[in-house]
Amino acid sequence: MLFEIALILVIAGAVVLVISENRKPYISLFWVMLLCLLPGVGLILYLLLGKDYRSRRVIKVDELARLDALRDNAVGDSILDDAPTDKYSKLTAMMRRANDTPIFGNNHTRIFTDFTPMFQSLLDDIAAAQNYVHIQFYIIEDDEVGRQLSSLLIRKAQQGVDVRLMFDSWANLFVKGRYYDHMRQGGVKVQAFQKLIPSMLTRDVNCRTHRKIVVIDGEVGYTGGMNIARRYRDGINHGNWRDTHIRIQGPAVAQLEVALLADWRFCTKELLDQPRFFPQHTPLPADHPQFPDLHACQIITSGPMDEWNTVMQGLVQAIAQSRRYLYLQTPYFIPTTPVLLALRNAALAGVDVRIMMPSTADRGAVMLYASQSYFRDLLPAGVKIHLYNSGYLHAKTMVCDDDFLTIGSTNIDPRSLEQNFEVNAFLYDGDLAVRQRDIFLRDMEQCSLVDPDEWASRPVWHKFRESCSRMLTPVL
Repeated sequence: MLFEIALILVIAGAVVLVISENRKPYISLFWVMLLCLLPGVGLILYLLLGKDYRSRRVIKVDELARLDALRDNAVGDSILDDAPTDKYSKLTAMMRRANDTPIFGNNHTRIFTDFTPMFQSLLDDIAAAQNYVHIQFYIIEDDEVGRQLSSLLIRKAQQGVDVRLMFDSWANLFVKGRYYDHMRQGGVKVQAFQKLIPSMLTRDVNCRTHRKIVVIDGEVGYTGGMNIARRYRDGINHGNWRDTHIRIQGPAVAQLEVALLADWRFCTKELLDQPRFFPQHTPLPADHPQFPDLHACQIITSGPMDEWNTVMQGLVQAIAQSRRYLYLQTPYFIPTTPVLLALRNAALAGVDVRIMMPSTADRGAVMLYASQSYFRDLLPAGVKIHLYNSGYLHAKTMVCDDDFLTIGSTNIDPRSLEQNFEVNAFLYDGDLAVRQRDIFLRDMEQCSLVDPDEWASRPVWHKFRESCSRMLTPVL
């Protein structure tokens, strides 16, 4: 009897907490119903997946200010006062205010669409490191690819290079501890982002880092959608693993370092506010044949403890400003209401809006069906949907109007847009945008185009399973 009374009181308290968070009504209603209908399961799922954390901060304001000051001192005149073109002045101003990230000029970026050349480039840059290597990945698996990286990191640590590695503990749940212990014994400073047991006993349990960031000597940085695992190199049973990653050389790397060090502070309580992690930036020569396409870049981060959903807000603003075309790639398509409305409005206004996503699932059929449930919201507006058939599409990119693109870790789903720690590079450059546009058009050759009439005439039970899957999106 006492147990039942205690459970009722706990559930009642949880319901009050859900309502008081003032979230979207459908999300609040989902959790209230789950807590009332399945009290035990509902409470566990809410603690694991449903809690809102926006009342907390990853790093104290004064500590972040110290990192920002080191960044500004390092990059000097490479910080731009405004966007390269008037078209994106509102977008860059909004990102600067919401995310405290300047626009950095004078960057050189290389786009990778295949893991092997990206990984080789990363290994080469790490091998050349003289001072430090900072690495953060969502997934680092203990396979031949992961061991190739770990061996190099140990060798660099033994050479006196300061090597730090972060990984998401939940995403690497089944990686044996000896993999990380081997690196620690070799001198690598290894840190799990939200250790499993402590986080399960606190309100931090639902905080996951989905970011992929590498910073080498403050000069070279990497970010994008690729993790460290064999499947990124070899593909999966039904084809290749198609992803996108970028290498940045220039002042924008200092902002990647700020993001990574803020996460390190959150996990370890250690603030690395040392000038050696922000070396003085030497501007790349504009007339150098190796760097013919220098461009402006903003590094945008978002997370569950930020005041704003900054990446989502930036995407919505960029979509709204598109005039001719907008091409979007995402492995999961469960858009928030602002993103969905922005895409529909752009298509209705005559913009050529195309969305590319995989035709198969890597996280179960429910996620795939939930994504497909949104087709009925987009196809009537004129949005063209391309299903990638040559393996699995994991890229997270958007390009529009031959003058803007973004590449990063953010999926178009509520977990990425509102809950995970994410990072995207917003790039303002015509040549680079054309390059990404051509990549999208080349990928279209491996896709099938969804026919609106055929999609509308599918069996009723297909539509019903998609609707049921859509209802589960708060826990996907």
